[in-house]
Amino acid sequence: MGRITTQEELRRVIAEPRPATRVKILDALDDQSIEFLKRCPFALVGTTSKDGTVEVSPKGDEPGFIRLEDPKTLVIPERVGNNLAFGLSNIIATGEIGIIALVPATGETLRISGTAEIHDDPELLASLSSLGKPALLATRVRIKHCYFHCARSIVRAKLWDPKSWPAPGRISFGKIIAPRIGESEAVAAQIDANVEGAYTTRLWQNS
Repeated sequence: MGRITTQEELRRVIAEPRPATRVKILDALDDQSIEFLKRCPFALVGTTSKDGTVEVSPKGDEPGFIRLEDPKTLVIPERVGNNLAFGLSNIIATGEIGIIALVPATGETLRISGTAEIHDDPELLASLSSLGKPALLATRVRIKHCYFHCARSIVRAKLWDPKSWPAPGRISFGKIIAPRIGESEAVAAQIDANVEGAYTTRLWQNS
């Protein structure tokens, strides 16, 4: 057949979900999802620009860093990063957001979709402090729907099985950046050293 272009073609391969599967999609967090977020130290946050470009940003912090205001409202603190701010800019542009929250050693993931807005209220940012450092900004998420995704993808990937993990790797940002700014291998090495410092002594600051 080639390219799939219609819902009918899609559903000839992927069957319609069972009624029980649709029932699990909620419009607010239940007790299990609230407890899950309390243990969650890492999430992937998706946003969309006005031209339809999708960005997915990793967010990681102390377990429970995604704060529950009520069963339909979450707050995500913004910490120091690369300053590209693609996701934050997209929220300003379209207000759309999607989240996949993960908990180590747990196969199920929590999927959340809704709308978002950015806040800089000093009291709110202070309340989201970590190691004495207030959040830079706060993203408030209004939940439209949420549900637990089954563990099959995590099980197939053996994501939480240390025996299946490859040897640790490290990306060289120097090899990416230095040639594009007309610099030498020595500058590439310095860029990588700066990145290493950002991972260790400057984890909570940009300089």
